Amino acid sequence: MKLNSGEDSAALKWTGRTFSGLVIVFLTMDAGIKLIPILPVIESMNDLGFVCTPGLARALGVLLLFCTALYAVPRTSVLGAVLLTGYLGGAIAIQVRAGSPLFTHILFGGYIGALLWAGLLIRNRRLRKLIFP
Repeated sequence: MKLNSGEDSAALKWTGRTFSGLVIVFLTMDAGIKLIPILPVIESMNDLGFVCTPGLARALGVLLLFCTALYAVPRTSVLGAVLLTGYLGGAIAIQVRAGSPLFTHILFGGYIGALLWAGLLIRNRRLRKLIFP
């Protein structure tokens, strides 16, 4: 793969798009179940220490959907990635406070965040050159 040349290979572009697409699909589905909100969402938020109402779940769903949409649009993808990193960091902090299992719950936001940034860096040559001159 041509990481340092002026033109990225098709395989590199599609790898980045695939990583980003997986993140976008997952986060859109997560936002969707918060927008409805279904009973397991309310129950799990209560288990994490929230006094959850359908309004709170919807507000989190709208916030997540907005940040995901920013990430999905190439012109605003870096801003979306930064905002989603904050959102996912908050999710990690909540899981830590709740005493959740490390690899399946606490680090899950980190896994999504790593895939999010990997996809963005692979598909965005300008950002890649900025971070890795």
